[in-house]
Amino acid sequence: MANLKEIKRKIGSVKNTQKTTNAMKLVSSAKLKRTEELAKKSRVYAEKLTELLNEIAQKMQNANAEGLDNVYFREVKKPKMVDIVFITADKGLCGGFNSQTIKRVNQMIADYKAQDTKVRLRAVGRKGIDYFKFNNVELNDEIIGLSAAPDFAKAAEFITEVAEAYVNGETDKIVLVHNGYVNMITQEVREGQVLPVDPSTLELNSSSTSELEVEPDDDDTLLDALVKRYVEYTMYYSLIDSLAAEHSARMQAMDAATTNAKEMVKELNVKYNKARQEAITTELIEIISGMESMK
Repeated sequence: MANLKEIKRKIGSVKNTQKTTNAMKLVSSAKLKRTEELAKKSRVYAEKLTELLNEIAQKMQNANAEGLDNVYFREVKKPKMVDIVFITADKGLCGGFNSQTIKRVNQMIADYKAQDTKVRLRAVGRKGIDYFKFNNVELNDEIIGLSAAPDFAKAAEFITEVAEAYVNGETDKIVLVHNGYVNMITQEVREGQVLPVDPSTLELNSSSTSELEVEPDDDDTLLDALVKRYVEYTMYYSLIDSLAAEHSARMQAMDAATTNAKEMVKELNVKYNKARQEAITTELIEIISGMESMK
């Protein structure tokens, strides 16, 4: 009977876990819908910002015989220092969401070191911070809470410090890594060059039909302002994209956990019924044996 009690206790415990994981799945699903809407709106703004940046950069390139001459477009073929900004979640229970980003960052560190390039890490999210600290890897900068609740002002402040290091010549390249949202069941690790601005992301060689007119003296000022906002919004949008992917991954993980809990309850019920049958059979045998011995 003690065995029956133990199995029954396990069934109750698994059922409670099942309720918890199912509730977490529903919460993540609701949060994902809200984050998806925010991502759609943010994507429209980002596209318009990129379009305007493209127009100004193209006009400057056409006006300068030597091409586009701007600090934010200064590309170093063999960078000596690279800043890697990576985003992970503040919480777990989301499958391999965080480990995929960390794995990619580790691969990048190895690749840059093979090229004799120094790397500085700037971390967003508790999980990534905890991982690298545990492995005694130095972090140049870190922030907790931003990946769970993206805020444009805080995101801009964080990435502006990194951008200033680039402008001052402390670093030659800034790369942003995060696990991005593709759809309800898929996430992918995304790696993007923040600075210098990658010309391949713009259409600098296409013919412009824009009627936008800018005074020559204002070109650099306007381009600098646009690039700064472009960098800030790239950081902010990456946070939103990462958060949507996090909710998607957690929803999948909790759905799988709920399914596993259901299967475990079934198995435990079968085990309980077998143990109960064995107990009943044993009692019947004892009763029959007792009656036979009294004859």
